Amino acid sequence: MQATRTAAALTATKPMPSLVPASRIYYLDWLRVALTILVIVHHIGQAYGPTGGYWPVQAPTRAAILAPFFSVNRSFFMSLFFMISGYFMVAAYEHNGFARFLRNRLVRLGVPVVAFAALMLPARIFIFGEHITSWQDYFNAAHLWYLEHVLLFSVVYALWQKIREMRKRPAAGAEGARVEGAAARQAKRPAPGLPVTFAVLLLVAVACGIVRIWSPIDRWMNLLGFFRVPFADVPRDLAFFIFGAMAFRNGWFDSFPVRRGMIWLAVGLAAAAAWFAWSLIPHARISDLASDISYLVWEELVCFGMCIGLLVLFRQGANAQGRLGKTLAANQYSAYFWHPLLVVGIQMAFAALPLGPFVKFIGVSLIGVPIVFFWSWLFRNIRAVRGVL
Repeated sequence: MQATRTAAALTATKPMPSLVPASRIYYLDWLRVALTILVIVHHIGQAYGPTGGYWPVQAPTRAAILAPFFSVNRSFFMSLFFMISGYFMVAAYEHNGFARFLRNRLVRLGVPVVAFAALMLPARIFIFGEHITSWQDYFNAAHLWYLEHVLLFSVVYALWQKIREMRKRPAAGAEGARVEGAAARQAKRPAPGLPVTFAVLLLVAVACGIVRIWSPIDRWMNLLGFFRVPFADVPRDLAFFIFGAMAFRNGWFDSFPVRRGMIWLAVGLAAAAAWFAWSLIPHARISDLASDISYLVWEELVCFGMCIGLLVLFRQGANAQGRLGKTLAANQYSAYFWHPLLVVGIQMAFAALPLGPFVKFIGVSLIGVPIVFFWSWLFRNIRAVRGVL
């Protein structure tokens, strides 16, 4: 009875004001902008470097230095995106509730996926000459597979939360159960220490290793004809999405110790540098098993090191926002959506130039990134587009 009165009182006064950030978190804005630029540059490089991924423009010669660049990027940048998405997912659910949360997610995540697949279909058939024979070939969301995964994870989370709220309803009422559950999630807990973090790191490495026996890196599958899945990376990406959700509940983003974060960043950077050296400097061959195990551990050292380290680095050094930062942050999502269409056009314009692959990579990157963000800003002046992107 007392719990019911307490929940009702909370609901009547001010429902969960502290669960949703009162203002924008500037360092997460900057981090997402930086990651979006890295994704754009990564995709630009796929035309000019040795990569296992598909890209519609392919230069006849390859820049060897881009091979470790791809490996390092793919080891962490999408997982960091997933971690940030998990953080904001919990905030959005607590702010909006079940029905409004799902509606917003379908608009903001589902509409861009369908729109991009529809936009790309004519280009794939008439420009790039793809031979389409099945439904799963017709519907291809390309790089927006990330949005498909976030949408799926969000729906699962919302259903799980709804079930928990319904189970608490007899004691506190529907809204009271939601408030009480949210209040419980406000409790601040210390960020996991090194032993726990390293144990989770090894667990994620083992999970990825098991999945890759069946589905190696760069193998993509279309589930149900539209859901693009790189199963080799699902354990890691899902784990970091869950880490982000837990971080919101426990306040880890704001409380993670600076010194520990810088140590993790040093680990990630050292592992990345080691991979560049290993890839570019001749060395003795090791057994396939030892190579696979070493790669799995190396990959998670980069991922954990960069995800934790960059988060703390940006929190400490980029937690302010001027006019440029505000503009970039507002258009980051749109830039992520549009960039392949614009980048491919610039790469095609560069194709006939008598330049080496690495010079083309640098040139297209320097030109392409500003054009993508300018186009995104221009297109978002349309009100209907701004409501989605």
